[in-house]
Amino acid sequence: MKRHLPLAAIIIMAFAGLCFAQPQATASPSPAAKPRAPRVSKAQLQRQLSEMETALWTAWKNKDPKPFQRHLAADVVGVGDMGVSGKSSTTDGLNGCDVRSFSLSDWKLTRFSDNTAVITYKGTQDATCGGQAVPGTIWASSVWMKRKGTWQAVFHQETPAK
Repeated sequence: MKRHLPLAAIIIMAFAGLCFAQPQATASPSPAAKPRAPRVSKAQLQRQLSEMETALWTAWKNKDPKPFQRHLAADVVGVGDMGVSGKSSTTDGLNGCDVRSFSLSDWKLTRFSDNTAVITYKGTQDATCGGQAVPGTIWASSVWMKRKGTWQAVFHQETPAK
């Protein structure tokens, strides 16, 4: 038994040397991997999302459902003084409103990731919906997500200002 101990030690050291001598694996570029799009700056994204929010307000004023269909996600949730709404109830309610004017200001953007951001702003409006005056000044926030390369609103909230 003692005769085989030096031989066993030599074999173990030889295998250990082979294990440590193995080349380190390196990541090779995948042929299917797409190059990442350049990251948009916070200012650029704020400008882009505020333009889309403004387009939705203009569509509300003009009773045009197309921008809502384009910019609202199918699973969008809206919260306002009338309760909770979805995409269809938002577009269906356009004809019941008369918007004489609006203005949007005080934009702020918070970016959570490359694909998720919330934009907040102040809105003033001269409008009625269902014959009732809507609050003249509101604070609003919208959560936008980039899905399949397109920014979509997934949540919108309005709170009357005091």
